[in-house]
Amino acid sequence: MLQRAAMVVITLFWVVMNVLLWRSEYGSRNHLGSTVPFSVVWQKMLTAPDNSSMEVDHHGQRIGYCRWTPIAGRNASRKWFSPDAPPDQALETVSDYEIDFEGNLLVGGPTNRLRFDFSIRFDTNHVWQDLRLRLNLRPNIWEIRSRASEQSIHLRMQDQEGISDRTIAFASLTDPAALAGEFGIGSLGALEALGLPEHSQTNSPMPKLGLKWEARNDWMRIGHTAVRAYRLQARLLERYEIVVIVSRVGEILRVELPDQLVLTNDQLN
Repeated sequence: MLQRAAMVVITLFWVVMNVLLWRSEYGSRNHLGSTVPFSVVWQKMLTAPDNSSMEVDHHGQRIGYCRWTPIAGRNASRKWFSPDAPPDQALETVSDYEIDFEGNLLVGGPTNRLRFDFSIRFDTNHVWQDLRLRLNLRPNIWEIRSRASEQSIHLRMQDQEGISDRTIAFASLTDPAALAGEFGIGSLGALEALGLPEHSQTNSPMPKLGLKWEARNDWMRIGHTAVRAYRLQARLLERYEIVVIVSRVGEILRVELPDQLVLTNDQLN
């Protein structure tokens, strides 16, 4: 169980950091509604007025719960609108954006619950600045922290034997097997099953994550009513499809992940 949990951490860690290191590209298809710039939908998700609380189902069985919370930081700058304006009149501007994503999942059995807490902060140009990930699967705790300016990741692992800390350079993220070694579990055959190379090759390109987000107008049925929405699609590692349905104000309504893992907004249940 510990090795499986560690593998989940490595995969999530590797994918998330590579997504942040490479700029997404956008594609197009013809079977849905008109295309929408991905940046437009992403801006709505960063400034959505409400949280997105979702149930997590796996093969039709509920296994957990999660909540996506967007936070827009604001600075108040003094601005005189007219000679008669009061001196305390100020204009609020957005200083940064933050996403908090937290929840819990059943892992393996009814008594094994993985609790996670992920937060990431972006500047006003949507470039990530720092992130934090905490995974708790008793008695094991993993904590990952990183700042873009430092070009490295700080990892803390805690188990029954104690606490260990290490720092991993961004360059190591191009070699999943080396990253697995950083976790102390060596090279695992599961890497190949996930489509990740066990060893990096200087002359071979990285496997494409396939996160070329495509955004389109779409419709979603809620009860007996069809409402307008955005549909985001991407392919992870060029073979796993990800679908995200977003409301017109930026709330997440539904997420479809590989292996029939589905997140559904509470408002739809």
